[in-house]
Amino acid sequence: MSGISSQSGRVARRLGPVLALYLLASCGVFATEPPVDLETLSAQQIFAMGEMELEQGKADEAAITFGEIERLYPYSGFAQRALIMQAFSYHKNEDYPNSRASAQRYIDFYPVEEDAAYAHYLLALSYYDQIDDIGRDQGLTFQALQALRIVIEKYPGTEYASAAIPKFDLAFSHLAAKEMEIGRYYLKRNNYAAAVNRFRIVVEDFQTTPHTAEALHRLVESYLSLGLTAEAQTAGAILGHNYQSTEWYQDSYALLTGQGLEMRSEGDNWLSSIYRQVLLGEWL
Repeated sequence: MSGISSQSGRVARRLGPVLALYLLASCGVFATEPPVDLETLSAQQIFAMGEMELEQGKADEAAITFGEIERLYPYSGFAQRALIMQAFSYHKNEDYPNSRASAQRYIDFYPVEEDAAYAHYLLALSYYDQIDDIGRDQGLTFQALQALRIVIEKYPGTEYASAAIPKFDLAFSHLAAKEMEIGRYYLKRNNYAAAVNRFRIVVEDFQTTPHTAEALHRLVESYLSLGLTAEAQTAGAILGHNYQSTEWYQDSYALLTGQGLEMRSEGDNWLSSIYRQVLLGEWL
């Protein structure tokens, strides 16, 4: 959230908030009674009012206030700035659908402006910050990955891309964790074929995540249970090549040697193809 806060500060500095707050005070905006008629205020005064509401922790009210600038002064420079601040305010209030809607409007109306990168980042955060425990539907995780990828690819070298990269990696790992959870579920119920399918997804599609070593070990377990020793040995061989220092390698070693098997590539299967890539240094 530090990127959001710093961006809010930069927007405020460009507007001269001290002058704006002075104007607000002269209009009696800070008085609690009677309510302020926003139509009597300038765009700058309304913007400063929204900033003050943010400072007071009233993000929900600030979002509405910033939205009034867009309504009352749609063609002013303040309308453009208020739109990005509205997206920020909604996000701060954890109103992610409205934050996403405001950010998308900014992208649609001002695609080449300075704050477009920030709008894309807020849009991505509106998905990312809703990612919950791995037991839930992962649709939001996919959407977060897509939105974060846009930030990384469209704005390389920016602070937003730098902030998006670790979030992308975490969301990617989150998906792998979900596949592992389902695979373990099938494995515990002796549904080995279904378990293999899930662990294979992790090995093939999520190989850069921390879950790959366990997925290979679970493949050893599953294939041994299915009597497919060549596949089990090959999964163990990949573990031995890339993850020999892990507990998963030790467990697989014990399983295989306990049945008189070695950790080496055997046969011609999908795992032996990956093993050859490992030896060539193409799969890490």
